[in-house]
Amino acid sequence: MKTFFRAAALAACVWLVGCAAPGLTRSTLEGAIDPAAQADATPNVQAGDLIYPAGGLKPLANTQLGSQYVQALQPPVDLWERIRRGFAMPDLDNNLVRERELWYSSRPDYVARMTERGNKYLFYIVEELERRGMPSELALLPFIESAFNPQAVSSAKAAGMWQFMPATGRQFELKQNLFRDDRRDVIESTRAALDYMQKLYGMFGDWHLALAAYNWGEGSVKRAMDKAARSGQSTAYSDLSMPMETRMYVPKLQAVKNLVANPEAFRVTLPLINNHPYFQSVEVNSDIDVALAAQLAEVPLEDFKALNPSFNKPVLLASGTAQMLLPWDNAERYQANLEAYAGGQLASWTAWVAPATLNLAEAAKRVGMTEAELRAVNNIPPRMLIKAGSTLLVRRAAGLNVDVAEHIADNGQLSLAPEVVLRRTTVKAGRKDSVASLAKRFAVSAASVAQWNKISTSASFKTGQAVVLYLPARATVRKANIRTNTRRNPVARQQLAKGKKPTRLAKN
Repeated sequence: MKTFFRAAALAACVWLVGCAAPGLTRSTLEGAIDPAAQADATPNVQAGDLIYPAGGLKPLANTQLGSQYVQALQPPVDLWERIRRGFAMPDLDNNLVRERELWYSSRPDYVARMTERGNKYLFYIVEELERRGMPSELALLPFIESAFNPQAVSSAKAAGMWQFMPATGRQFELKQNLFRDDRRDVIESTRAALDYMQKLYGMFGDWHLALAAYNWGEGSVKRAMDKAARSGQSTAYSDLSMPMETRMYVPKLQAVKNLVANPEAFRVTLPLINNHPYFQSVEVNSDIDVALAAQLAEVPLEDFKALNPSFNKPVLLASGTAQMLLPWDNAERYQANLEAYAGGQLASWTAWVAPATLNLAEAAKRVGMTEAELRAVNNIPPRMLIKAGSTLLVRRAAGLNVDVAEHIADNGQLSLAPEVVLRRTTVKAGRKDSVASLAKRFAVSAASVAQWNKISTSASFKTGQAVVLYLPARATVRKANIRTNTRRNPVARQQLAKGKKPTRLAKN
């Protein structure tokens, strides 16, 4: 029996040693043993021998384990508390912050709308920030950039909740084509924004300067710092000369941070955001209509679009869309409903590449759609030509089950040109004028001049002969003005009589 208890004591001691991290020493272990129990321990214990505790184990007090402290096992109750625990930027405290605090706290409805929209995206952003070891304040930046609206577009054409300009988006590998704009994509735009933030922090070594560069551009911030340094002035964020929009940028973020840190002090109510994922990604394995995908997922179409705001068209293309996002509990329903779906083809749209430059009527006739529908689904303005090589979304023929090719899904672009309105006009041929000379003078093809006048391309005109031309409306007006003015300008009349283009007319 005594052997049994001794073995048990040894096992318990080994367990204690096995659980200890660097920093837990022999003296620490001895401190956990009841001194009275040591009297019953095995005699003749030598230095370095294990101590067998007796009389029951005592719990270890909180102690530092290596470089980390023992943390509570209870996770944050909600996401706001998790964000608060991750605050790591130095606080900014000035009158601009006070003014922004007042602005936000006096608009509870606006704050409620922002936080309600952010409810869908915040957990994912916080997870990414923690994974990268970045300050959790950055999760609040879309409040400043876009009020957490992934469809937001600025006057400068910045788009998405992180407000990427087109060129900066391409720099960070955000696709922008006919079918999708990753500047609006929740996962891709967040990845790009945090990549950009890390790059800026690496450049400036200061989060306030990094934020100013995110808003103003790293080149602008660096030039402002260089100018201040040359003048012997401080290069700190608060001392730099910058546009008012950038000057207010960090104070806005600090004000929102302060509201989140202590909402009661500002009489603001933050909606509950549970500390668990809102969405999960689901693979798109074949082209499928957006409306059908939402139906199979049992998600309202508006909610589906809020999670997948990067899709520009009413169809998801498998070769250009690796995944879609669905509310956490709906992903499994989607898979089950998709497997059971028996309603025919999944996609009623496909892509078509224009073989030549066409007007809308010609293109609509070729793809079997009305002009109105083709214009609406491809956002084609009035009086525009569709240039050769352009990609358009068109109705998929019944029974066609071939998905759109990857190179089209990834690179499809719609290129347009103004539709030129031609008007019939008549000019008088000068001496030695020919089809070729008039074609060159009026910037049209010789074949067209010949066709309009039912003659050969090598033909010449008699002096004063009426020649029919079809010219753009503006050119027609200009020629009419020339003819009118030449009646009062003898020099111009002589130039026309000689078959020359009239020079700039003098004022009469």
